[in-house]
Amino acid sequence: MYTPPAFREGDRATLHAMMREARLCHFVTATADGLMATPLPLFLDPDEGEHGTLHGHLAKANPQWRTPPIGDAMAIFMGPDAYITPSWYASKREHGRVVPTWNYAAVHAYGPVEFYDDSERLLGVVTRLTNLHEQERPERWAVTDAPEAFVHTQLKGIIGLRMPITRIEGKRKMSQNRPAADRAGVAKGLADSGRTSDRIVAGLIPRGSE
Repeated sequence: MYTPPAFREGDRATLHAMMREARLCHFVTATADGLMATPLPLFLDPDEGEHGTLHGHLAKANPQWRTPPIGDAMAIFMGPDAYITPSWYASKREHGRVVPTWNYAAVHAYGPVEFYDDSERLLGVVTRLTNLHEQERPERWAVTDAPEAFVHTQLKGIIGLRMPITRIEGKRKMSQNRPAADRAGVAKGLADSGRTSDRIVAGLIPRGSE
């Protein structure tokens, strides 16, 4: 990922937080048959390995796990994003030398991938993944709410995925390279937008003096 210094995010805790906030990632492998990708909800174990380890599962019918990867796999986590019009820049009125851009946050994680079908490991993964996404619900569903025999039948239809992270890159492009007056204009323009995602990005624009 091309990341100029102004947009580089290298803090481990911040990168992990960005990954958690993204929730769904694109899991990508390079294979002899070409690139293969699957949108997956993976969870991060931050204490497993130097940079953490990603866990999840995919359908047994998905050909990605059957196709041997060439080198490391890649997990792409996308955060909030928004189109930025030059009309919001104070510098447009000053000299007009401005162009559109896009603000976004992203994390790319890389590492070797392990696929497995061990039922006990799979049960542990689906339980942790379910608990993670049910924790904020007032009425939480648990894997144990379903009949045990039914759960084990469902486990036969999935393949586990484990990816220890060996390299991680983060980028937060939020107009940091623009003058303070331009940033203020971007923040206001996004805040006034009817798009929820734009208003989220508005809150991420750095304020204050240059």
